[in-house]
Amino acid sequence: MAIFVGRKHELELLAGELEQLRQTGEGRFVWMRGRRRVGKSRLVQEFVEAAKLPYVFYQAPRRASADALERFRTALATSTLPVAEAVRAGAGFDTWPAALRLAQQGATRERPAIVVIDELPYLVEADPGIAADIQEAWDRELQHRSVMLVCIGSDMRMMRALTEYPAELYGRPTREMVVQPFSPRDLAALSGADSAHAFDRFLIVGGLPMLAHSWAPSLTRHQFLARELADPTSSLVVDGLRILDAEFPGELQVRDVLGAIGHGERNFTAIGRRSGVANGAGLSAALKTLVSKGMVESALPYAAPPGSKSRRYVVADPYLRFWLRFVGPRIEEIDRGRGDLLLERVERDWTSFRGRAIEPVVRRSLERLLPDERFGDARYVGGYWTRTNVPEVDLVGAADQRPTDVSFVGSIKWRENAHFTRRDTEDLIVQRGQVPGAGRARLVGVSRRGFVADAGLDVGISPDELLQAWPEP
Repeated sequence: MAIFVGRKHELELLAGELEQLRQTGEGRFVWMRGRRRVGKSRLVQEFVEAAKLPYVFYQAPRRASADALERFRTALATSTLPVAEAVRAGAGFDTWPAALRLAQQGATRERPAIVVIDELPYLVEADPGIAADIQEAWDRELQHRSVMLVCIGSDMRMMRALTEYPAELYGRPTREMVVQPFSPRDLAALSGADSAHAFDRFLIVGGLPMLAHSWAPSLTRHQFLARELADPTSSLVVDGLRILDAEFPGELQVRDVLGAIGHGERNFTAIGRRSGVANGAGLSAALKTLVSKGMVESALPYAAPPGSKSRRYVVADPYLRFWLRFVGPRIEEIDRGRGDLLLERVERDWTSFRGRAIEPVVRRSLERLLPDERFGDARYVGGYWTRTNVPEVDLVGAADQRPTDVSFVGSIKWRENAHFTRRDTEDLIVQRGQVPGAGRARLVGVSRRGFVADAGLDVGISPDELLQAWPEP
């Protein structure tokens, strides 16, 4: 089976489900979710082609149920399933249970059938009863047949809800999978870039496979952006629009709020002011939607007393964070052939943008290193701030999610050329004294360019070590 970067584990899980089917003769039901544009469809397409078995790959439309069923009939007729000829000859159905029962006809233990339904949430939007239909088809027939049913969805919230108790599909899938975006280490393997530059790439293209593949190893950041921003149809430009159109069709208020967060506003008041959503209830509802969909992350200061009003919001996906900050607000410049103006703006603001955008990536990377005796008993990593942002501490680690004793405090210096200095450590010592429960916490530094000899830290972390925290591709 061909393996492409970053997806070896997922392909092995799918192959394992197929092997179970062949051994037992019983059906397998794979439930796959993941953010938009992370390559779920391509992953499954790679799998079914490598399996060399009869299959149908159905791309669900955002259409009424009758239209969706007709499209499924067309997909069956043009598929490699044994039933395809009968469908072309006129075999039909008028319900989803009947459609799924027909799809598996002719499958054998030696040659199982693979039925893929991509973007299942589109069917649910038009017909909430589709989940019950799938349950009926699975319970009555498919689970006892030589069929592998794969349901894919990008609406993370809906896909979770459809298999949680007491939903109809609770307990039905034999394998639930979450396809994650590429990690910084995947990008390093794909591009051959050193660790520092791999993280820089990650802050622009995120973990989106198509974008990652489009950035050739030989291209510098400036060269890549110059090429992409000169083309209104490039993936870097249009993928952000596709994500927003798919996630929030017609939800302009939610998009305005997301745009404000992408611009760099982090607290409730500033987001409301920038987005123009003056109604507090409306703003709260929009933020709740964004957080529940996984588009935005919400956090309180780590080590802060419960009930703190210093909640912050940040765009979860690095690519979308870059797109909302630079590309989305300037689409008209790209459309009229002046991507060079946007490129100048990116180059001017890159250092400040990168310095803030790297913070959540470093926190996730460090947390993956834990437990590690160098960091005491820390298991979780966050940041600490006050409403006035004095102090504002990049890293706070502790054993509990609501700590009273802090294991370490840390500072991130993601500079292009300068090292982490003794002065940086002295500033961190001052900050340590302002973090609740951190009086004896260890001092941790993270530096893109390394450390001076007398930095005076307990632990110094380089990009190489951060990169190694992620799984090997």
